[in-house]
Amino acid sequence: MMYAMTRRLPFASTLILGLCLAWPGAPGDRAFAETIDNPDIPETMATTAETASELPLGDLRTFAEVFGRIKEEYVEGVQDELLLEGAIRGMLAGLDPHSAYLDNEEFQDLQVGTRGEFGGLGIEVGMEDGFVKVIAPIDDTPAQRAGLQTGDTIVRIDQKPVKGMSLNDAVTLMRGEPGTVIELTIMRSGDEPPFDVTLERAVIQVASVRSRTLAPGFGYIRVSHFQSRTTEDVLAAVDTLKGENDGTLKGLVLDLRNNPGGVLNSAVGVSDAFLTGGLIVYTEGRQEDSKLQFQAGPDDILSGAPIVVLVNGGSASASEIVAGALQDHKRAIVMGNQTFGKGSVQTIVPIDDTTALKLTTARYFTPSGRSIQAQGITPDIELERGEFKPLEASGVQDLKESDLARHLEENAPEDASEESAAKSSLVAEDFQLAEALNVLRGLNILGRIGNP
Repeated sequence: MMYAMTRRLPFASTLILGLCLAWPGAPGDRAFAETIDNPDIPETMATTAETASELPLGDLRTFAEVFGRIKEEYVEGVQDELLLEGAIRGMLAGLDPHSAYLDNEEFQDLQVGTRGEFGGLGIEVGMEDGFVKVIAPIDDTPAQRAGLQTGDTIVRIDQKPVKGMSLNDAVTLMRGEPGTVIELTIMRSGDEPPFDVTLERAVIQVASVRSRTLAPGFGYIRVSHFQSRTTEDVLAAVDTLKGENDGTLKGLVLDLRNNPGGVLNSAVGVSDAFLTGGLIVYTEGRQEDSKLQFQAGPDDILSGAPIVVLVNGGSASASEIVAGALQDHKRAIVMGNQTFGKGSVQTIVPIDDTTALKLTTARYFTPSGRSIQAQGITPDIELERGEFKPLEASGVQDLKESDLARHLEENAPEDASEESAAKSSLVAEDFQLAEALNVLRGLNILGRIGNP
């Protein structure tokens, strides 16, 4: 299995509580340098006369005036470094929710993140209307166990109002030593009043891939986040499922619900695993090196067996790339809810050895040319989240042959009763997953009818 791209993409990212996740490799080959009024900078890096003539001199004078006023008249003395860093953060924060200035600690967090272990609550967040918005809780973390949901709004952190904070400030408040306690005030959609949730911080160890056999011949793979090893883990999971099912699979459910994204290369690799060629995803930006195309290799590890991809509003970024690629190539049926719509590319631009910019430089597009940004992926089959409750027995209409006196007995195979019990448990536990399995079974039956 191999995928190809026209040019290496430095980075793609999504903000996770306490860190920015998505680190396809080491810092890229693009750099940023300050060149104004510095005669020691080489000529190739120096500001050209044309660029200088385009500088908004009036606005720069305003900036200098504000800077001077703060230095002279603010109620307390402020260091130049803090003012300049604040100006840089504000400049980036005004662009879009994903561009940011990374100081030393944040830059280190970014590099640590894709190894799958970090401290915090285990929640992917963004900023909306001045509040922290929950994009998705990560599986088996304090946030997921506390019942936080996609779309929840965090309005207070330990009774401190979030309104007016930057996203980085809010994230810093939510960080802390494992074992310490934090209280979040949550607003949920609808008419529910705000409520408090108490969580205990923990070391978050994210196993990005889990798998199991749903029924004989039908496998299930859950990808909770795209880390650097996710492609290899998915391939291993498919091999394990094949081993549990006499060497072959009739169908697979790929669960990307509440998957906030992550490493671009892993999303491309997972898509490539199920495709036999063609475009997986491409990006478009202003700079030539932000225009990329990723192509699939010739191997399909399922040999054409049907796939259902489950998505919801917490499926973002890299998970939308996978769903969009498999949908456009008609390789999978996408089921669930409209995805988040995070279709922008963030490039990490190192400033020096300890700091960097995370700058939005391009947009993702699916193979058919659909933009993911602010639109997301529309499922082929919409499935609303709901709870399954079997009807209570209601007398005569529940009467069956087995209830009649002196009915003939039939010795049903043991595995049939076991499978029926497993199916009932699955439906009660996860209705959307049960529906995905039903679709796979239907496709398998149709395939046998069409190809006797």
